[in-house]
Amino acid sequence: MDKLAGMTMFVRVVESGNFTAAATVSGVSPTMVAKHVRTIEQRLGARLLHRTTRRQQLTEVGRLYYERCKRVLSEMELAEASASELQASPRGLVRLVAPVSFGSHSLVPVLADYLARHPEVNVELTLDNRVPDLINEGYELGLHIGKIDTVGLVARPLRPYRRILAAAPSYLAQHGQPEHPEQLKTHSCLGLSYWRHHDRWHLLGPGGESCEVSVAGRFSSNQGSALRNAALHGAGIVLQPEVLLADDITAGRLLPVLPAWSYKPTPMYLIYAQDSRPTAKLRSVIELLLQRFGLDE
Repeated sequence: MDKLAGMTMFVRVVESGNFTAAATVSGVSPTMVAKHVRTIEQRLGARLLHRTTRRQQLTEVGRLYYERCKRVLSEMELAEASASELQASPRGLVRLVAPVSFGSHSLVPVLADYLARHPEVNVELTLDNRVPDLINEGYELGLHIGKIDTVGLVARPLRPYRRILAAAPSYLAQHGQPEHPEQLKTHSCLGLSYWRHHDRWHLLGPGGESCEVSVAGRFSSNQGSALRNAALHGAGIVLQPEVLLADDITAGRLLPVLPAWSYKPTPMYLIYAQDSRPTAKLRSVIELLLQRFGLDE
């Protein structure tokens, strides 16, 4: 007899309590149920059930076999569901996490475009600057800026993250435009308080020139948007992601500072669990993010 069919029947006997109930659920006779169980016992050379007139009690071997059968049947259902979903159109909920500035300014428009293409998919985006813990926090995808050393994750490289310097016209009119990073020491520099080395800016310039300069200022914050707002009000020079400052620079609300220089580019990755099932929704989101933010773009 088919082994999987026998396992399925044995599990039904255990969970329903007796052969008659299992037979009713399965649409077969109690004799057929008993035949399945007897075949397994003969194959294993061990009794699985203590039979009484009212209920079947598991033996020690039967209890272990039941637990293993549940696991095998669950994996089989998962495999079939995965194969079916691979052929299906994207649907369901996608949970992902991304850094605050990149997520709100760059990622959200791309996800809005994705939702327009895939009406059966919902997206739940969490913005958090911590290193994401995908497995324990239930995220399917994450975007991370910086090195990744977590075991069990696939890390697909994206375009490096670029940060630039800018200040309000009013601030530069009063304090002057620096011509070299060393001159930043005499300026009010707006610091990101959660950066480990927020008081040292490592800048890269033309021809690969590098300069690490110690900076100071009277205002700091743990949010880039707050620093941007402070810069707009003339509080100092801000070092923030290019995407966060681009509209203000285009509109003239901020002016580039040391435009030939930028903070050393930081690697950025799209990450997901190694054993993630390649569902249609997951594959479609990964493909779009690699298309929009990948190294080849």
